[in-house]
Amino acid sequence: MEARLEQRLVNALKKVAPGTELREALERIISARTGALIVIGDTENVMPLCDGGFGLDCGFIAQKLFELAKMDGAIIMDEGMTRISRANVHLVPDSSLPTSETGMRHRTAERVAKQTKALVISISQRRDVVSLYIDDMKYVLADIRVILAKADQALQTLERYKVRLDQVFTNLNTLELEDLVTLQDVANLLQRSEMVERVAGEIERYISELGAEGRLIEMQLEELMVGVREDTLMVVRDYCLNKRAERARSELAKLSSEDLLDFLKICRALGYEGNIGILDFSVHPRGYRLLRKIPRLPIKVVNSIISKFGNLQGILQASIEDLDVVEGVGAVRAKAIWEGLKRIKEHSFLERYV
Repeated sequence: MEARLEQRLVNALKKVAPGTELREALERIISARTGALIVIGDTENVMPLCDGGFGLDCGFIAQKLFELAKMDGAIIMDEGMTRISRANVHLVPDSSLPTSETGMRHRTAERVAKQTKALVISISQRRDVVSLYIDDMKYVLADIRVILAKADQALQTLERYKVRLDQVFTNLNTLELEDLVTLQDVANLLQRSEMVERVAGEIERYISELGAEGRLIEMQLEELMVGVREDTLMVVRDYCLNKRAERARSELAKLSSEDLLDFLKICRALGYEGNIGILDFSVHPRGYRLLRKIPRLPIKVVNSIISKFGNLQGILQASIEDLDVVEGVGAVRAKAIWEGLKRIKEHSFLERYV
């Protein structure tokens, strides 16, 4: 899904999540089987589509919205959902806009969403279904128990992916310290990392939809994702060729699921061109990722160290005195860097052979 539309959907799900005032109103409407058509935001473009009804401009609470939904017309609210602007409104969107819906309320909702930038919520009177319309997209709210089951399954998948990613990171540590990294090793790690992030993104959407019911899942997700995005960006900084790391990272995120299985396309996102043979090409990390593992080492100092020594191997061969002369380092920090890299080497050795 397009990133902009994905973010709009997440924002919409947060507005109707359990624990919010709007969700309480929706549940009351479903229980009463009255149905409703609610338009939120973009009042500048929505108002010209309104016919009839009456102006309110009153503060929003769940009880008011529930009572107003007993009437047949649409309810218009502001973007911040603090005020109800109009009620019992007949909406007249452009009839030439295509729609896949059959019911009058849902056809109107889809067309209004396409014609304006508003979030439109349609509640079926007979089927107890809540549908969100955003631009050209429709999203049907699922039962909380179903979402919890999906989120739990996604968490289990994420845990398995994360275990494998940690193993690949450990292997990369050893290869970097021994200067034996190939492009295939880098592509393999970035593939695993991107898979982890995509599963995490799916769980984040579930959390948005769960609202107050998703706190425990959110805590588990945060624990599993600690350091993943930072480490991945540092890997891209270590190996990207002739382009900014942020741009390369963005190109990786845009790869489809099928493209992500192709190591060559991952390499191209980093700036490397060629056939299958380039996967065996030896590459040398600049040292961003391992230096960032040293506590209280600012990125500005990391940049200075890499600028001075060129790559990770140059840094590993530097003495405390060599590090001391780098701008922004100093004697105390030079010793901390040298000892920190030594600990990383020892830990990598233990991970591999013990």
